[in-house]
Amino acid sequence: MHYDPNIDNAFDSVEHIMREVNRGWYIRYAHSNAASLFFVCLYVHIARALYFRSYELSKYALWVTGVVIFLLTIITAFIGYVLP
Repeated sequence: MHYDPNIDNAFDSVEHIMREVNRGWYIRYAHSNAASLFFVCLYVHIARALYFRSYELSKYALWVTGVVIFLLTIITAFIGYVLP
């Protein structure tokens, strides 16, 4: 793998992937678009659950579990995989 998460080398390693690795630009853009599509699917899934009133008392524990998973996904997306 070519990516270096070190703060001093991260930008240079991404530039290396984009310019030197075979189809590196394609992999980077495919990953970016797939991540955006994943969040669109999450929002559609939540909208469907709200439409069908899945948050009612009979399914409350399941709803809370889904919200926790959603928040962990958002936190992972904004913070990243590796914490400093």
